[in-house]
Amino acid sequence: MGVNKGRILMRYKVILCVSLVFILAASLIPGLKADEFKMEDLKKWQDAFMDVVIEGEKLFHSALGTNSVSCDMCHPNASNTHPETYPKFQKQIGSVATLRDMINWCIENPLEGEPWKLDDPKMIALEAYITWERRGVPLDPGKH
Repeated sequence: MGVNKGRILMRYKVILCVSLVFILAASLIPGLKADEFKMEDLKKWQDAFMDVVIEGEKLFHSALGTNSVSCDMCHPNASNTHPETYPKFQKQIGSVATLRDMINWCIENPLEGEPWKLDDPKMIALEAYITWERRGVPLDPGKH
């Protein structure tokens, strides 16, 4: 018993030491610090984000399925979408769902379309627009 505990402790110490060496080495590499950016970077990132939000707004007001129904017919300006409450149990889906799951449910059911891959740029744009419209609302996962 003592030998196994000793080996486990030794392995833990080796892993800890190797991890510390990697962390120290990474901190010495110039340009690797994620928290360093310039105001020009911030503007570029904000512009890129807003381009995606604008694309999402276009999608939100477009027919995404086969029946000419658009998201805004049920949710004008993304009202009653409550992205701040996801993930949560969603009765229509029958399990805990993310906002993207619910977007796909709407595309498949009321809009009668094909679901999008969760990493589809259209999905990300639609999620960005819906979230943007609710900016400033505190997160409240699981709320109904």
